[in-house]
Amino acid sequence: MKISNPLAENQVLSHLNEVDLQKMFASAQVRRFQDDDWIVHHGDVWPHLFFIRSGQVTAIKESPEGRSLTLATFGKGEIFWGLAFFIENAPMPAALKASEECELLLWSRDDLMPLIMANGKLSWELSRLVIQRVQFASEIVEQLAFQPLTGRVARLLLEQYPTDQDVVHRHLTLDEMASRVGTTREIVCRILYRFAEQGAIQINRTEFTFLDRGLLEEQIRRS
Repeated sequence: MKISNPLAENQVLSHLNEVDLQKMFASAQVRRFQDDDWIVHHGDVWPHLFFIRSGQVTAIKESPEGRSLTLATFGKGEIFWGLAFFIENAPMPAALKASEECELLLWSRDDLMPLIMANGKLSWELSRLVIQRVQFASEIVEQLAFQPLTGRVARLLLEQYPTDQDVVHRHLTLDEMASRVGTTREIVCRILYRFAEQGAIQINRTEFTFLDRGLLEEQIRRS
């Protein structure tokens, strides 16, 4: 019975032929992490690429003062890497953390370099993905530099909670929301209650009720 290869579903790795995909799958290190486990810390030299077989991984930027900024979250079927995978001995610019129980397939730079060098289409698609991630990082920097906090919190609410539901469970804590918009939990709380006073949302300990999403969209347009 033929075993399905999960790597074939990835937009980059799918350009490998079946034999190379099977070799890559067979050579992977399997690593499992619990929710909130650190995968790699900021500043570590970590020359690996990984495929998320299940769960989620979050990239977090930390400040010397102890504040954190959530840069991105990657889910099942996606790939990511340490900076040292591409630049020898380069330290990690951000930490990686399991944001839920996850299983990773992991390869070192030395493991994959011959395969990448021998497959032009794979090299091209991996380069394209790197550029897409750079563009995404640039958008984050632009929002932090130029968009007021009220607009960032409004955008976060609209992106995180479904538009087809008025009453939604608060799956993000205040600390998690603060980490995603680059501020403190106290300021996020203040902004949320300002939105409530304006009639955009109602707040209780476990739920948000969206009364007027248009008011939140207006906050973003003003930014």
